[in-house]
Amino acid sequence: MAVIFFSYSHVDEELRDQLEKHLAILKRQGVIETFHDRRIPAGNDLDRSISTELERADVILLLVSPDFLASAYCYDIEMQRALERHSRGEARVIPIILRHCDWHSAPFGKLLAAPRDGKPVKAFPDLDEAFLQIAQAIRQAVGGPGGPAGAAAVAARAVAQPAARPAPGPRSSSLRLPRSFSDADKDRFRDEAFDYIAKYFENSLTELAERNPGIEVNFRRIDANQFTVTGYKDGRKAAWCRIFTGHGAMGNGIAFSANESIGIGGFNENLGIGADAEGVYLRPLGMAIRQSSGRLTFEGGAELYWEMFIDGLRR
Repeated sequence: MAVIFFSYSHVDEELRDQLEKHLAILKRQGVIETFHDRRIPAGNDLDRSISTELERADVILLLVSPDFLASAYCYDIEMQRALERHSRGEARVIPIILRHCDWHSAPFGKLLAAPRDGKPVKAFPDLDEAFLQIAQAIRQAVGGPGGPAGAAAVAARAVAQPAARPAPGPRSSSLRLPRSFSDADKDRFRDEAFDYIAKYFENSLTELAERNPGIEVNFRRIDANQFTVTGYKDGRKAAWCRIFTGHGAMGNGIAFSANESIGIGGFNENLGIGADAEGVYLRPLGMAIRQSSGRLTFEGGAELYWEMFIDGLRR
């Protein structure tokens, strides 16, 4: 059985919890056991327990984010020791890219990361897809059922090493209680999502015009709560949309209107703000005739609206 060590910032604890859920089948199959600092029993020496488990680990997951890179403990202690063990062939280090950050220039930047191509987990429209890719990469690394024959190497190393100290008694790592989110939390999430979508459109439009001769674009930020986008093909207006936030009939969400003749409150799709024990997310109303997850990240919401806009230029 391979020991998996999570090196992460507590800011990313919710994402770590979701990743561990996706590793449950590997645990049930007896392929892995996992360790992170939340599994340390009360009263134990924190630093000593972490150091012991870090030395015992077969696979060390670096859960990479801006907060991970900014953490002295994660970066200077856990990561450095992990890379030393990796270079000696004692353990395998796998960077797990959670959020956008300058990780390529870090000491582990040349290691093969997960998800595929180092795409951050938070950049996936559906987080489950990201965690599935990570789980598959870990299965391959430890040689579990469905992976390569690497399990023999893990087993051989375990036999060759002196017996490790007994692990703490069994207990669940699922200790997080459901969270509740206030209206203020949801409003902040909506405002951050709207600003992200606006920047996503602005950057995408610039690239679109540069790559496609005959295409002109116009991005117009009307105020803090709305912007319009126009796409011209050979001088003819071919696509237009208005994206805006507000209350009333559309609820407290982010709406998309593709018709200039529709009234100020009309829309073709709306991203509502949903929340559950796992967090806050964007929830499409489903008016657009296209497949979409019911739990979207900022990136997922931006991609949905971008595809609705660009359809006019593709026709």
